[in-house]
Amino acid sequence: MSWLDLGPIEGIPVRGARKVKTAEGCIAVFRTADDAVYAVSNACPHKNGPLSEGIVHGHKVTCPLHNWIFDLNTGEAQGADDGRVTTYPTRIEDGRVHLDLSQLDRREVA
Repeated sequence: MSWLDLGPIEGIPVRGARKVKTAEGCIAVFRTADDAVYAVSNACPHKNGPLSEGIVHGHKVTCPLHNWIFDLNTGEAQGADDGRVTTYPTRIEDGRVHLDLSQLDRREVA
């Protein structure tokens, strides 16, 4: 795995996100109210809404454009026929958030 250190968990707002720009596109990294951290492609598959600007509730995010809801664990959209975003492994080590980029070139990113 190829882990990228994104900094301290406090750098991501509770129930908020941080956008990480990569050569393949942007990834949204979310922090939930219980300090779980998830990473998904930043663009909603419906109209490319910026998920990093969405509302985080539980372990889900709502797209700011058209209210599609995505499960941060699986990337699956709720109530959408073919909606899904790519998910990326994260970990917290010594209070710092790490994002695994090893599969980035093998997955489609926003």
